[in-house]
Amino acid sequence: MKFYNRTKEIEEIRRIQRLAFNSYSKMTVITGRRRIGKTKLALHATEGGEPTVYLFISRKNEASLCSEFIPLISSALKIFIPSGITSFRELFIFLMEAGKNMKYNLIIDEFQEFFNINPSVYSDMQNLWDTYRQDTHVNLLLMGSVYSMMHKIFESYHEPLFGRADSFIRLSGFGTDTMKEIMHDYRPGYTNDELLAFYTITGGVPKYIEVLCESTDLSIGGMIDCVVRENSIFVNEGRTLLIEELGKDYGLYFSILSCIASGINTQGEIENALGGAIVAGQLKRLIEDYSLIKRVRPIMSKPRSQNVQYEISDNFLRFWFNYFDRHQTLVELNNYDGLRKIVYDDYTTFSGKVLEKWFKLKLIESHQFMDLGSWWERKRGKEANEIDIVAIYVDYDGVGKVGKKALLAEVKRQKRNYDHKDFMAKVDHIKDTILAKYEIETRLFTLEDM
Repeated sequence: MKFYNRTKEIEEIRRIQRLAFNSYSKMTVITGRRRIGKTKLALHATEGGEPTVYLFISRKNEASLCSEFIPLISSALKIFIPSGITSFRELFIFLMEAGKNMKYNLIIDEFQEFFNINPSVYSDMQNLWDTYRQDTHVNLLLMGSVYSMMHKIFESYHEPLFGRADSFIRLSGFGTDTMKEIMHDYRPGYTNDELLAFYTITGGVPKYIEVLCESTDLSIGGMIDCVVRENSIFVNEGRTLLIEELGKDYGLYFSILSCIASGINTQGEIENALGGAIVAGQLKRLIEDYSLIKRVRPIMSKPRSQNVQYEISDNFLRFWFNYFDRHQTLVELNNYDGLRKIVYDDYTTFSGKVLEKWFKLKLIESHQFMDLGSWWERKRGKEANEIDIVAIYVDYDGVGKVGKKALLAEVKRQKRNYDHKDFMAKVDHIKDTILAKYEIETRLFTLEDM
């Protein structure tokens, strides 16, 4: 599969690379969830020109790792390294010494694994980096897929490598234009419903996209058949990803995520669903330490407003929890025919919720807005007032102030499901409350607008 997108990230890596080669050594940190394409990005951005050393940190004995790395480094840099080295500290000294006489890229993948091998590596690297950096020309790229650990290593004030990175790159899934480009390449003449299914299942994650493109015709049925089958990588993917991030004490976190995925999305509702368990601390950690969920308030509400909902940040995880986790019994019985039927029958409803996320992403990518979200108003004993998308335009045009303007949009799969009178009643209500001074633009977004 060809390399798609990541233009800005490549430009940033090459900018830092030029500084490292022409001035002195620089450090770039690349983070992002599993399967997001960190390794391919780093290798693609550094290919050609100066040599590249790529080291993958697997969970092995430190001496065994060094034994594996020595021939790789010697081959890439054409230098001699004695075979008796058993510590990464010694090896890193050789790497930095080599940087005195040559320019090269050093990529260390799954860098957070040193926590499990030898945590003192981080303080050793800090001391050596501070000692050698000004006198060497090493373009150092450090990558990791466990968000909590990478966040701790580089952004925790008490950790030795805090403040050492010259650039941070945080990878997320592909955007709407790239998703369309891939669909055009692999399924010319695709329908927007197929595009929505592609986004619903993969969330724009490159590895999942690659699997679907290489394994199916990208029809809706073809994608569901590919994902929901015995030996599919998707069956255990959510569990593997989360256990890697959360560790062995993942039970309560899984239960919380399962609740949120099923629409139980306020703290009170979650605690009731879990038999009165107190989950405030876990919700906070899922947001701040693991970046797996986000706290959502009605747009323009006060920061301390108690009108809070939680949602899973990752599209694929929402899909995985909704089908694989919820119907784990079918998976254990290898009844993939039964699970596929559930996915087929539910696809229209589930993907309709994802359609709203597609349009929010599309609006964010337009760079026209200073704030964007949803709005809802809960009233005891009454149905909630809700507007799918409320987006506040940037009120400065580069020349002078312009009037305040907001976009209010309803999202429906089909136009026939849209009730204009009902929507405009909600628009009139929000105009009388939080948007009284705004010029209002209204839209209906459907599959046709993707």
